[in-house]
Amino acid sequence: MTTNRIGTITLAIDGMSCGHCVTAVTKVLSTVAGVKVQSVALGSAVIEAADGLAASQAMAALGEAGYSATAPGDVAVTSARRPAWGGAGCCSGAKNVMQRGTPGADASGGCCR
Repeated sequence: MTTNRIGTITLAIDGMSCGHCVTAVTKVLSTVAGVKVQSVALGSAVIEAADGLAASQAMAALGEAGYSATAPGDVAVTSARRPAWGGAGCCSGAKNVMQRGTPGADASGGCCR
């Protein structure tokens, strides 16, 4: 990341297709130290990052969760796309990210497949 100060960054996120994905991405980003989630919508997230390392860690965490994230205009923070949860579909994977008992997560049956 090119910034070394607190800043607002809009991430473009590939692989989101439903509300469960929004919840999963929000949860993943919320666990990254130095990152405050401003908003998450299908295909994007706005975060406030304490520094470039926090922004890079947020993108790496999204990559680990099966999403590809880029910060427009900054190719240095592109995460590698990995298969989402062994190809089981985003809702199946979201069940692994979200807490048990989250409404819709356990009973969705993989709405995005």
